[in-house]
Amino acid sequence: MSSFVAPVVHDDDEDVVEQTLRPRSLDEFVGQERVKEQLSIALVAAKARGEALDHVLLAGPPGLGKTSLAHIVREELGVGLRTIAGPAVEKKDIAAILTSLEARDVLFVDEIHRMSRTAEEILYPALEDFRIDIVMGEGAGARTLTLDLPPFTLVGATTRTGLLTTPLRDRFGLTFRLDYYDAPELAAIVNRSARILGVDIAADAAAEISSRARGTPRIANRILRRVRDVAEVRHQGAITTEIAREALTLLEIDEQGLDREARDLLQTIAEKFEGGPVGLSTIAASLGEEPETIEDVYEPYLLQLGYIQRTPRGRTITKLGRAHIGVAPAAESKLF
Repeated sequence: MSSFVAPVVHDDDEDVVEQTLRPRSLDEFVGQERVKEQLSIALVAAKARGEALDHVLLAGPPGLGKTSLAHIVREELGVGLRTIAGPAVEKKDIAAILTSLEARDVLFVDEIHRMSRTAEEILYPALEDFRIDIVMGEGAGARTLTLDLPPFTLVGATTRTGLLTTPLRDRFGLTFRLDYYDAPELAAIVNRSARILGVDIAADAAAEISSRARGTPRIANRILRRVRDVAEVRHQGAITTEIAREALTLLEIDEQGLDREARDLLQTIAEKFEGGPVGLSTIAASLGEEPETIEDVYEPYLLQLGYIQRTPRGRTITKLGRAHIGVAPAAESKLF
């Protein structure tokens, strides 16, 4: 048997592929039917009136299509798009970006909940009155310069709605919560992506990939690309169910879609901390991972499966979680 040698894939190449797989219209966007219907009505109404679309807040776990929807809004409106990351934005950057926008342009702020408070405060008058106030000078000689802005649309994406301040959250006219996808929707996404990539995939193989994608299109597409690698290197290029399962075993993704890192998290709570409760920072230190990654990437799906619980004292593993990793409950201490 020949040994598997993974092709060298550069991050830039991965980004290009991911951009290629993004839907470019609401018709191409699979799933999230309620969100699509409401957003479509708002877009048609805004275009008919010749106005900027109301500011849009997109919330939900990573990989569900928030960035894709921001790009679709731009495409549907036929306007320009500026994209910035919330954590990297400084106060001076916001003023420069806002004054460079054209009428009805879209400003997309990813991870908007991590924007600094000083940068956020500049946004308040910009979002409500389409103006910004710039303080010139210092001390007694300081004066405020008001600049008018063309009407624009802010699209904010967040995985943590609870971390948004009330003044910022209240300035969004449209708020949508994106939910995890079901298996048929993910299978449709996998089949669409396979066509774009020029890969022949069996219907059962697409279903196998979608069933292990944790309800997340980004993960489904990532698995598809890795399965494609195995099909091209070890086989004839077409993806059958057997090849998909071979690749998923190689990737250490189990039947519930949990990868090794997610299972390590469950194992850590169950064995190192006797099932919990244990604090998030303690789990993160034990795994050598960032608390935000655990909270945003792994926990939402584990909570949905009922494998862990969040309690005031910390995280605990449930009976379902123990059963999944094959760890028996800790023996209860007897009272004498």
